[in-house]
Amino acid sequence: MARTVNVNFKLDEDVKKRMERACSEMGLSMSTAFTIFAKKVGREYRIPFEVSVDPFYSESNLRHLESVMQDVRTGKAHFAEHDLIEVEE
Repeated sequence: MARTVNVNFKLDEDVKKRMERACSEMGLSMSTAFTIFAKKVGREYRIPFEVSVDPFYSESNLRHLESVMQDVRTGKAHFAEHDLIEVEE
């Protein structure tokens, strides 16, 4: 039988709670889920899902948002109310 070792790392409390809930619904422990992940990475030498950056936090978008906020602060931005548009499903 393979020798097991402990691995310790930190997670945001909310992330941990959501993962525990999801794992529980799948009938898994977090330890089992991490073991599945680690085995797949070790076999395939890749992250087994797409890892990408949220474009909202891109440099160009953050500069744009700062520009808009500057317009709000100086009174250049104009806002208008509108009716809520509801989409039928």
